[in-house]
Amino acid sequence: MSKTTRYTGGCHCGAVRFAVEVEETVARACNCSICEMVGYLHVIVDRDRFELLSGREALSTYTFNTGVAQHTFCTRCGIKAFYTPRSHPEGISANLRCFDGDVAARFRVESFDGKNWEAAVHSIQ
Repeated sequence: MSKTTRYTGGCHCGAVRFAVEVEETVARACNCSICEMVGYLHVIVDRDRFELLSGREALSTYTFNTGVAQHTFCTRCGIKAFYTPRSHPEGISANLRCFDGDVAARFRVESFDGKNWEAAVHSIQ
């Protein structure tokens, strides 16, 4: 089994808190219509490596297009700290920008062509 590192994070107001166990320190910058607008940096983990620590009652979900992606956000501050991605509906994508502390430098950021999702999704499967 590979070594994992536990990171915690949350939304801006602190109502929503989460923890993830990360094996690979890669984040993806997607250029799709929603990710590019909010500056989301995807750190995708298996669902069993994600823990919602607090704030379930503060969450709301937005869906569009195929409805597979469940865009979860805090109803108090509007931040999308994590969500269920279309590319990995069995997993969770945590937003590196919402991790606690100065950990972003530990991650390599790769581009993902979400504008051409169908042609590019194989690169992250």
